[in-house]
Amino acid sequence: MKNTDRQFFGEAPGCDNSPTLCRAADKEPTLPRDARLPINRCNLPAVILGSLSYQRHPAPLKLDGVEELHRDLLRRLDATPEPGRRAEIFQDYVTVHFCLDHLEEAGFSGGPKGRAKANYVRMLRGWSFDSDSREGAVMKGWVESRFGLLPRYHGEPLRDQGGTAYQRYVEMRAQGLYGTNALEAQLDLVYAYCQYEFARQQPGVSHLTLHRGVNHLGEHERLADGPGGRPVLLLNSLNSFTCNRERAGEFGDFILTLQVPVTKVLFHCRLLPGTLQGEEEFLVIGGVYGAECAFL
Repeated sequence: MKNTDRQFFGEAPGCDNSPTLCRAADKEPTLPRDARLPINRCNLPAVILGSLSYQRHPAPLKLDGVEELHRDLLRRLDATPEPGRRAEIFQDYVTVHFCLDHLEEAGFSGGPKGRAKANYVRMLRGWSFDSDSREGAVMKGWVESRFGLLPRYHGEPLRDQGGTAYQRYVEMRAQGLYGTNALEAQLDLVYAYCQYEFARQQPGVSHLTLHRGVNHLGEHERLADGPGGRPVLLLNSLNSFTCNRERAGEFGDFILTLQVPVTKVLFHCRLLPGTLQGEEEFLVIGGVYGAECAFL
């Protein structure tokens, strides 16, 4: 076990020299300024929705204009009692609304169609295959745009917006969006539909217990110690978790367990059957989280 890993369990030598990691915080940690934007496109500012208080006491998150623009979809979903049929209605609606099967109607005027065919399904599958891919950059950029949470990692740490690593992320995001068909607006609908289904199928449920297997805990940004020495972490703007603790253990020597507000779930493997396979994956929007940490 590395010394940086031992710090998560209060075992690191020289703790008196690392007050941020080893002493109980005298005040609740907040979302750092360099991890958020001053504006976003939802009903709560990033400093609130990305806070530890929000993890504990979540409120509804609404993306600007999505419900107003897609009222017809919501009416059709409301009139459909079967979840499987609602998933079909959603997929059909997105296909028709964004002309995914008829790109010429969306303004495509010739040339290679590869980028024009990029859609929300490709982004979700690309993320699941490699979260540091071009698709991953698009997904993290969507969170940045809509919720104001800046990415903290994409292939390497992103701390300096003028640095090479951050510029590489921006370039990958731009490449992923270039020539596509309202890709971020498609992701808006995916999030809105995910939240609709949580409210419809699990009314009153505010949190999910989710797990993530990791190898080196010291690579995560730890802001403070919570009750019982549990770490308070700053997560990346978007993260993969699973609802299956045993499956999480296949991906690392340590398991992080979080109580995740359902409002911060972008997508999960059961939402649209056939989109993601295996791992019982949940895509979780980042910010500050109190976590439990266990060594396998």
